[in-house]
Amino acid sequence: MNRLGFQVMSKKGIVIKEVSSQKELNQFIKFPSKLFAACKYYVPPFVLSERDSLNPGKNPAFEFCKAKFWLAFKNDEIVGRIGGVINYNYNKRHRTNYVRFGWLDFYEDEAVLEQLIKTVEDWGRSEKMEIIHGPLGFNSFDASGVLVEGFEEIPTSFAHYNFPYYPKMLEQLGFEKDVDWIEFKVNMPEVIPDKIARGAKIVKNRFQLHRPEIKNTKDLLQYADQLFGILNESYNGLYAFSKLTENQIENLKKQFLPFINPDYVSIVLDKENNVVAFGISMPSLAKALIKSKGKMFPFGFFRIWRALRKNDTVDLLLIGIKPEFQKKGVHALLFEKIGQTYFKNNIRYLETTRQLEKNNNVQQLWSGFDYKQHKRSRCYIKKLKL
Repeated sequence: MNRLGFQVMSKKGIVIKEVSSQKELNQFIKFPSKLFAACKYYVPPFVLSERDSLNPGKNPAFEFCKAKFWLAFKNDEIVGRIGGVINYNYNKRHRTNYVRFGWLDFYEDEAVLEQLIKTVEDWGRSEKMEIIHGPLGFNSFDASGVLVEGFEEIPTSFAHYNFPYYPKMLEQLGFEKDVDWIEFKVNMPEVIPDKIARGAKIVKNRFQLHRPEIKNTKDLLQYADQLFGILNESYNGLYAFSKLTENQIENLKKQFLPFINPDYVSIVLDKENNVVAFGISMPSLAKALIKSKGKMFPFGFFRIWRALRKNDTVDLLLIGIKPEFQKKGVHALLFEKIGQTYFKNNIRYLETTRQLEKNNNVQQLWSGFDYKQHKRSRCYIKKLKL
């Protein structure tokens, strides 16, 4: 076992079994905790949330997606897992028959990975798919990409970790880079930079913008539909993004917004009180999830509650700006407000979530700060042989 904590297993016969029972689904969800048991950088997801995400009765994405999940066994022991997804809305929009692979985890064994990938490829071909890419989930709110840089960094709260052998072994199977996402660690300044303060004042007066007072979740909910509307509009051209449906939006309102402290949200309105931009962040839950192993009981609730109230790191989850207000300095107005919350709560570090490496509009947000790019994840692609 090396210092990252992963084990090496030899090549032997592999048995692939489709997940078809609640017991197997639980095994599928829990396998990464076994694989990464000795790894201090792995952040487990919420077990209950993961179970709901894979449940057709609870995840609205199944309305336009087809999915299957498989476990790999060797000598009756689970040694890997993988999921396959066909997002018909995305494929229709791009006029291409893609099958996605995701939820990929495996011991360092070429035979295990080969059989897992082959299973998704065979399924994709049976569904008339032409290209396989991933790791991707149902939509952009699921963990995406294989980590290729930053193996000794703790992921953000909702990202997935993997060992260094993942990308190397995928490339050996003929996968090539399609896109990269990068992440930044931003050092919080002691005061709002003059550039931000001046920019906020200028853009506020020039476009007659203002910020609403948001005291509680109820205040935030009244803007929720507009926030997700801007998300659909501003993210529409981004890689692998699938427009959120009304049912998905309602589901996210119930699952996502209750965790958000309104103090860590910044919303910008125009003179007609329509939302033109927003930023959502939250204190990092990564360390709390590691200690709780993704479970809410018996101590998970307390650890998460404490992490939300006493923390030195914030995860920047979402930022959305209406297209007509992009590249006009509105981000300064967003940060001016939310920065005050960071100062009040002694936040020292900002962790960005994954951004496409060529998304210069977002990366320019940090030009006035002390920051470093410290993680990189990759989506792979390969044509399916018929």
